[in-house]
Amino acid sequence: MAQKKASKKVFKAKIQPLADRVLIREEEAKQVKTNSGIYIPESVDADKSTKFGKVIAIGAGKFEDGKIVPMKVKVGDTVVYSWGDKVEIEGQKYVIVRESEISAILN
Repeated sequence: MAQKKASKKVFKAKIQPLADRVLIREEEAKQVKTNSGIYIPESVDADKSTKFGKVIAIGAGKFEDGKIVPMKVKVGDTVVYSWGDKVEIEGQKYVIVRESEISAILN
């Protein structure tokens, strides 16, 4: 009798952002605590113009003066952003933004 191996479900982005674009998984509005202990309350998101999310995939970087400028954000970072192009993949909501639309990286 063959035994089935338990498989871990690994997310592999079905979208590969180009240039200086970033794929972000939207997170529910909640009180966020940074690693340094700073709490960012829900009220910061009360006007819905500032959003939080986790970076899922990044592009190679912006092409400037004949060179590629590497991205400052990396996969796994939690970021604050203002807006982006919304997409839905397998029931999960994502946003595609330019790196310049990211306001901050939460440490």
